[in-house]
Amino acid sequence: MTGARLRGLLLGITAVLAGLVLLAWSQPWFTLTLTPGSGEGAPLVVRGDVAAGALAPLALTTLALVAALAISGRVFRVILGVLEAFVGVSVVIVAAVALGDPAGASASAVTSATAVTGHDSVRALIESVDSSAWPVVAVVLGAILAVTGALCAVTGPRWPVSGRRYSRTRTAPVEGAEPDPIAEWDALSEGDDPTGTAR
Repeated sequence: MTGARLRGLLLGITAVLAGLVLLAWSQPWFTLTLTPGSGEGAPLVVRGDVAAGALAPLALTTLALVAALAISGRVFRVILGVLEAFVGVSVVIVAAVALGDPAGASASAVTSATAVTGHDSVRALIESVDSSAWPVVAVVLGAILAVTGALCAVTGPRWPVSGRRYSRTRTAPVEGAEPDPIAEWDALSEGDDPTGTAR
C-alpha cells in the first residue's frame, strides 16, 4: 500500500473512531433501580455524558489530531501518533472505570434525582444496576484508537510530505518564469517583499 493510501486510511479510521466515541458518550450506559421511598419512582437512566464525561473532550482531541496529522512533517507524525495512542488508552481507562463501578459513575445522577449526597448514602439507594452495551463499545473503540495511533506513529515517516502551503521552505523562482501568486502571497504573509521593491 502506498504512503498516500495508508495516510488516508488511517486518518479516515481515526475520524470515524472519534465520531463513534462521541456517539457512545451520548447513549444510555446504566439503568438504576433505586430503593423504594428514595423519591425516584421509575428506573433512573444514566447516560455516558454523566458516567464517562471525559469521553467528549477525548473524542474532540482525536478529531484535532486528524487535522494535525494531515499537515505535519515526518517527525511530528510520530509524536502525534503516540499522542493518539495515549488518547485511545485514556478512552479505555475512562470507560473501564465507569463499567467497573457503575454506582460511583452514576452518583451525580442519583444525587440530582433524590437530593441525597454522600458516597455511602448514594450507594445505599441503588438496588440494582443494568448495564447497556455502550460502555463495552467505548472500551473497544479506545483500544482500536490506540492501535491506530501506534500505526500512525510507525508508518508516518512513509507518508507523502504535506503541500507547499504548510512548508517553511520555498524554492527560488526560475528566471523568466511567470510569477506564482500563491508563492508571492506566502512570501508577503511572512514579511518578505516578493516584488523586490522594498521601500
